[in-house]
Amino acid sequence: MREVRFSAPAPEGIGVELIGVPPGADIDLDLRLESVMEGVLVSGVSTVPLAGECGRCLEAVSNTLSVDLQELFAYPESESGGDDEDLARMEGDLLDLEPVLRDAVVLALPLTPLCRPDCGGLCTECGERLDDLPEDHAHDAPDPRWAALQDLSRSTSTTDNQEK
Repeated sequence: MREVRFSAPAPEGIGVELIGVPPGADIDLDLRLESVMEGVLVSGVSTVPLAGECGRCLEAVSNTLSVDLQELFAYPESESGGDDEDLARMEGDLLDLEPVLRDAVVLALPLTPLCRPDCGGLCTECGERLDDLPEDHAHDAPDPRWAALQDLSRSTSTTDNQEK
């Protein structure tokens, strides 16, 4: 058994549309490597920085995320798992942690990242952040179901003005 702690630069593509790990950012890994009959069992914690945008107001969001990792890397000559393509295998003395890390981080990411839990989002009319607007912010938007009556009232008032 061996415990290792190190930082590594983040590869590209760890994330989802609104939030993810910036490429090249430092990923901290605190791992325990254990030799078992079938291979090497890797378990531990990884802490990654996150950057993205709020799912409601589109403001920048940054945070950190800690995820648990656990994967068995089978020895190259091991017949454990047969021809299973999903089984992680060692390449000589090397372990490829990227797929394990990518899966753990992406599954732990929030579906809708928020800048604050009570974020108001954007105004549906003007697109401004509701948190930056006064509480009495409103738009004079007539109900579209009454639009025909408003047009009728305008045409009658125009006709009345022409008769005078």
